[in-house]
Amino acid sequence: MRYFIVAGERSGDLHGANLIREITKQDQRAEIVGWGGDLMGSAGARILKDYHDLTVMGFWEVVKTFWTLRSLLKECQRDIREFAPQVLVLIDFGGFNLRLATYARHLKIKTCYYIAPKLWAWRPQRISRIRRSVDQMLVILPFEKDFYQGLQYEVTYVGNPVMEALSTYEWNDTLLHVLKRHKSIAFLPGSREQEIKQAIPVVQKISTVFDDYQILVSGVSNVDKSIYEPLRNLGNISLVFDKAYELIQSAEAAVVTSGTATLETALIGKPQVVVYKTSWLTYLIARRMIRVPHISLVNLIAGKEVVKELIQGDYNAVNVASELETLLSDVASKKRISEGYSEIRSILGETNASEKAARHIIDLGRS
Repeated sequence: MRYFIVAGERSGDLHGANLIREITKQDQRAEIVGWGGDLMGSAGARILKDYHDLTVMGFWEVVKTFWTLRSLLKECQRDIREFAPQVLVLIDFGGFNLRLATYARHLKIKTCYYIAPKLWAWRPQRISRIRRSVDQMLVILPFEKDFYQGLQYEVTYVGNPVMEALSTYEWNDTLLHVLKRHKSIAFLPGSREQEIKQAIPVVQKISTVFDDYQILVSGVSNVDKSIYEPLRNLGNISLVFDKAYELIQSAEAAVVTSGTATLETALIGKPQVVVYKTSWLTYLIARRMIRVPHISLVNLIAGKEVVKELIQGDYNAVNVASELETLLSDVASKKRISEGYSEIRSILGETNASEKAARHIIDLGRS
């Protein structure tokens, strides 16, 4: 069968790659193309557009790039039409992908949404579009099954692919040995340019406050590396690209930009403070629209505050340093966080999300 997969960001590329490997195991005649990244390409897909061309964060940022995104949407629709897949697989990236789902329904192409849009956070009215255009929804957060059921829409929980990614990850033991020579703090500034720019001055100040620690900054190769230039050649800052797991594993504590990395840090077992900042206009809009009490996956899955969240104005070097002092020295806080992490592992369950998702997707194509 033919499959077209669309992932619009770094974590989607990772989970898309694992999904592709499982699809090709279960359907040896599979032909897969899509929009994604190097990981999906190395897993066997023919990539027509790199995901970093799609990456936009925030409401105001989307408005500013409206015409670019509109052009990209038309380009992706054309690619889908020309390839004519049996199944269109959409990974997260709700604003863009839900429009593709509507288009696919017009073409009578079956659609699977893997890693569902976050309706539980904002704009639950999008469920009407999902009902009209999505044939199958596979979710990765346990509470999403009950949430969608409350909206009279049946979904399938397949497990969380982050657990799978960690269980199959090939650790770089040489790098781990080097990084563990010094006590360290990991800083994960995110994978989007806006996030990284927000983080850089905080990293610089934290490096002076914790001058007896090595500050391990996780860089990503999908952005222009010149963005990291202010961090180069600073005494106790080490910039390491595309090895976030090793940095987290090596550190005593971590500062993590909200996103998939917060769950990865929890499953690796390191205490963390979660940070997030966007434009003020986007933040003001989000405050009116977002319906959940937490922003990090760790706290959302646990249903309570397991790790501290520093959002918008609270995300500054003084507050980050204060929280790091607690994470590094307060035994009771570390114990509480560790117990919260154990609860999360139990809630998430099994580690074969991609295998289950692939089976459901193949069955959809054959139905």
